[in-house]
Amino acid sequence: MSQEEFLYTSSQFKELCETALKTARDRGATSAEIDVNEGLGRTVSVRKGDVETLEYNRDTGLGVTVYIGQQKGHASTSDLTVGAIKSTVEAAVSIAKLTASDSFSGLADRDRLAKDFKDLDLFHPWDISTDDSIELAKECEQAAFDVSPDISNSEGASVSMQQGHFMYANTNGFMQGYPSSRHYLSCSVTAGAGDQMQRDGWWSTARCANDMDSGKDIGRISGERALKKVGSKKIATRKVPVIFEAPVASGIIRHFTSGVSGGNLYRKQTFLKGEIGETIFPAFMSIEEDPFISRGLGSSWFDNEGVATKRRSVVKNGLLEGLFLSTYSARKLGLETTGNAGGSHNLFVSSSRGTLSFSDLLRQMGTGLLVTDLLGHGTNMVTGDYSRGASGFWVENGEIVHPVQEVTVAGNLREMFLNISAIGNDHLARSSLKVGSLLIDSMTVGGD
Repeated sequence: MSQEEFLYTSSQFKELCETALKTARDRGATSAEIDVNEGLGRTVSVRKGDVETLEYNRDTGLGVTVYIGQQKGHASTSDLTVGAIKSTVEAAVSIAKLTASDSFSGLADRDRLAKDFKDLDLFHPWDISTDDSIELAKECEQAAFDVSPDISNSEGASVSMQQGHFMYANTNGFMQGYPSSRHYLSCSVTAGAGDQMQRDGWWSTARCANDMDSGKDIGRISGERALKKVGSKKIATRKVPVIFEAPVASGIIRHFTSGVSGGNLYRKQTFLKGEIGETIFPAFMSIEEDPFISRGLGSSWFDNEGVATKRRSVVKNGLLEGLFLSTYSARKLGLETTGNAGGSHNLFVSSSRGTLSFSDLLRQMGTGLLVTDLLGHGTNMVTGDYSRGASGFWVENGEIVHPVQEVTVAGNLREMFLNISAIGNDHLARSSLKVGSLLIDSMTVGGD
């Protein structure tokens, strides 16, 4: 795939945006914003050496939001012809005339819009043929089977390459966009037999295919992880230290970012106060946001409203320093946007004590539960109560003793955050949130 496969150029997107904005003004809108995008890709999946799916995708879309004073209307279309765009704008205007006025609605202020733009190296089309994609998926799956004869089945291996570009424009004079890519390679297999069959997998994603883990490594790790789960047992209910392995530790931090996001704060649907200076984590822990990482999965020089992003401290020495606000949520709270319309950018969790190797983290825990998988959605964002199904490994004297299944881990997120006692150095490159495994001093583990 290459940039030449896009149906629309950046210049054509600009013309479509200009047409939509002019139509909005002509139809009586006092302000408007347009988002036009195109994406394409291919995904190949194999299972037990045979091609299971071969999918091609190509999508285009245009969304228009208009304001008549502070009445808002939105409409969208997948048809990018001029006639369809004009009809979509007219629909948005008609909707706006029927909505109630909202004193907090409207475009981002002009002085908040991005003016400096950097090349963040986000666009790397993957020039791989369909046949080579199939061979890579087969190689990945075979590497999992090669781990052991006890790898008994497969849910398949997948290779996906995706690219797209967009343009965002508004009547405050902003019109910018860029192309980007994101590719994916995964494998999931089953080990064991009978009532001791266990499934696990591994995956990698990156802007550039060369930055992903190799197919053989992904397959091998998938097989090893599934094999280690064979022989899983239940354990008795107790309170013990818990390590959340890096792939699931990011979910713990995501609960924090959700708790201090504008939408949850102004609706009062969060267990956090959102007050700057509030103690959230232990004093050794900090979180920084950096939207300008080259090839970063969360990189961008502006947010979904054209507001300039910036490097900043979100948590410093355990204290809250930054929220995640869009223009609307900031106005509702009487604050300023943080350039996070659309969510957080690249987040980095660090420890002033230094991070530990995974084996040192196990030794520091001593006896407790290592959680490698979570099930269900038992998180109450209003109270912070947390209860999830889990599987993983029982640890004694810093050594893994046996795999564990059919347990729950429970606590309260406020207490869990404050009871983090160590952070691993095993953070994964496949996420825009970089955090290693987390050791929490005490949680309730529910078993037999």
